[in-house]
Amino acid sequence: MSTVETEQPSGGAPPRRLAVRTNTRFTRALGRAHLTVAGLVVLGVAGLGWLLARHTGSRSLYLLVYGGVLVMAASYLTARRRLAIDVTRSSVPGRVREGQTIAVELTVVGKRRASTLILQDQLDPALGTPSPLPLASLAPGEELQHTYTFSPLRRGVYQLGPVAATWSDPFGLTQQDQRLAEPVTLIVHPQTDPVHDRILTRMWEDPPIRPPASKPWPTGFEFYGMRDYVQGDDLRRVVWSAVAKTGKMLVRESEQGISDRVGIYLDTAREWHRPGEPSQTFETGVKVAASLCQRHTKDGFSVSLHGNDDVLVKNARGGKARFDLLDALARVEMGKTPQHQVALRLMAEARQGSHFVVITPHLERKTADLLRLVLDRGCSVVVVKLVWDESDPLSWSRAVELGCQVVRVSADGSVADAFAHLLMRTAAK
Repeated sequence: MSTVETEQPSGGAPPRRLAVRTNTRFTRALGRAHLTVAGLVVLGVAGLGWLLARHTGSRSLYLLVYGGVLVMAASYLTARRRLAIDVTRSSVPGRVREGQTIAVELTVVGKRRASTLILQDQLDPALGTPSPLPLASLAPGEELQHTYTFSPLRRGVYQLGPVAATWSDPFGLTQQDQRLAEPVTLIVHPQTDPVHDRILTRMWEDPPIRPPASKPWPTGFEFYGMRDYVQGDDLRRVVWSAVAKTGKMLVRESEQGISDRVGIYLDTAREWHRPGEPSQTFETGVKVAASLCQRHTKDGFSVSLHGNDDVLVKNARGGKARFDLLDALARVEMGKTPQHQVALRLMAEARQGSHFVVITPHLERKTADLLRLVLDRGCSVVVVKLVWDESDPLSWSRAVELGCQVVRVSADGSVADAFAHLLMRTAAK
């Protein structure tokens, strides 16, 4: 048994990815025609020779053209053979993170002799560059292992594979291919940062007090009070200083915040996002939404995820729900539905004690007016303003005038740092 290991580059600049995509398209066109570049040249020369022979009436040129056609036919018939090869791909996780390095091992076993072929697990350009395995000869019963790595460049849903073998005739004029292993679906989740957007003060409270909608929460965020110890309580929550003063076993309770219902609204309107494919501001907004979804589901809240067109995930709660949210964010794309459609849906969902996060590069006047009504209903709202070079400065002013919490996230900045700055500003009030 022999082993071949190759390592694939994990990243690349966008111009390079575009060149790879163009080259792959041309290669696939040749593959569908079962031709190599040399064969395409031979056919082109034969066609030109036939036109020239018809124009001049030269019998010699006709014979040369017919000879070239016969050579092409013989090359095609020579290469038409089926391979007897078994290929097994190692187990690949169905869900991976953007930028995560994935190792794949292909095990190749020959049933009968095969020679002069190239084995390759086909990859989408967003997953990386394919790592081909050239095989000069494979004897019957011989086992070969081929290991390669790839690192997804962008979130999304992709097909890994199929594993295909490509070979040519002895003249190198035609090529044949055969699928040896079926493709598998790979969901690439967006990257996440540690964030914290819970509100410490509320605009309608002066001085800030515990709102009536909040409840005691064993592992909450703000100090709620102390109560008598009961059997089963975690000893780490015992307030020993209070025990020394009162002689009673008292445990600490925390406040869950204003609500356990969180709505995350991602603006998917293409109009105001930064141009490009992928859009830098839109990918940053997806990253913000993914970070918030991960944070709030981990804390035990009920999370709803919205796009401009529809509700992506409704009332997700618990560890498994986090995968549903990240799966939806892996699939989400920009569209043409205007932003105020999200605000109308937010109005319908607004109940006292709800907490909403609106992620957008541009806050329209109509949307700002609707958000003001949401705030008047006793909800808390955080506006995440996605900032880039040509973003509208009036959008920031509208968000600030609302009186809600506002987070500025640069298209090329850190999401965690932006939310940490929000907490410092809130704590200083």
